[in-house]
Amino acid sequence: MRTEPLVLGIETSCDETGVGIVRGHTLLADEVASSVEEHARFGGVVPEVASRAHFEAMVPTVQRALDTAGITLADVDAIAVTAGPGLAGALLVGVAAAKAYALAAGKPIYGVNHLAAHVAVDTLEHGPLPEPAIALLVSGGHSSLLQVDDLAGRVEPLGATIDDAAGEAFDKVARLLGLPFPGGPPIDRAARDGQVAIPFPRGLTAARDLVEHRFDFSFSGLKTAVARWVEARQRAGEPVPVNDVAASFQEAVCDVLTNKAVDACLERGVRTLVIGGGVAANSRIRALAQERCDRHGITLRVPRPKLCTDNGAMVAALGAHLVAAGAAPGRLALPTDSAMPVTLVTAGQR
Repeated sequence: MRTEPLVLGIETSCDETGVGIVRGHTLLADEVASSVEEHARFGGVVPEVASRAHFEAMVPTVQRALDTAGITLADVDAIAVTAGPGLAGALLVGVAAAKAYALAAGKPIYGVNHLAAHVAVDTLEHGPLPEPAIALLVSGGHSSLLQVDDLAGRVEPLGATIDDAAGEAFDKVARLLGLPFPGGPPIDRAARDGQVAIPFPRGLTAARDLVEHRFDFSFSGLKTAVARWVEARQRAGEPVPVNDVAASFQEAVCDVLTNKAVDACLERGVRTLVIGGGVAANSRIRALAQERCDRHGITLRVPRPKLCTDNGAMVAALGAHLVAAGAAPGRLALPTDSAMPVTLVTAGQR
């Protein structure tokens, strides 16, 4: 009887050192060491600070994951690591560590795509992914619509952000409102006590935009509109209703994201929508997506919030899928690619 693959995954694409251990679709360990507090005073992620934090956190985080899972490195069948996209220096730390562990233990290594891993992590919550599926990935660095025909290699990009990503817009608007970094959680909390009272724009939704950019996103204009609205209140000497601004901004973002995602499902005849990435932890996007999917008979799959943000579990989940599918492992000299396209699920295969 064939056992499900036991895979250790390492994620270092940005500011969190994540190590996960997965057996098939079962999560055994998910350890994260975040450096977000070190970046907060700068109002954003500083690549050099992130790389150093990964270097310092790697060995203890791997050991915690092994201890939590009750295994040793010798027990795993393979090691998976994020090869891209992400911050170049941060990726190098994770890939170098994965190579060292793979060489020391004599295990195959898989360099995987960060975006595809955000889709794969849903299998830990809801089981095997129906194929095809539409995936909406929204984070600080990415806003993408994908058709996933096969997680092991057939991923088709349908649309992406043409400027700011959704998570980046949350961070910038939070700064305007005097809310802490990262901006997603504080805006979500503030919005719960606010009213959607300000008609902020919905980027790339006009009829002329839908011809060329039907499934693309733009949040730069929305960010500017919020800034101008806040500045006008301040010039007039009037208080800024932070909760109302947060609720109105959040609604504009979630309206566009969920509307285009459901439209992609209908246009492609796909009945499953997966939402992943850090912004997928937002309460409003989850509620609005569920409402719209229910209306059109589409099955919505969203992992629990802890699995939406960057973590090693998602990398291990994709690695386990690749091993089970018989995908070739990577070379020990596998490269990193900070701009790795989503169509490339794995890097440096033999």
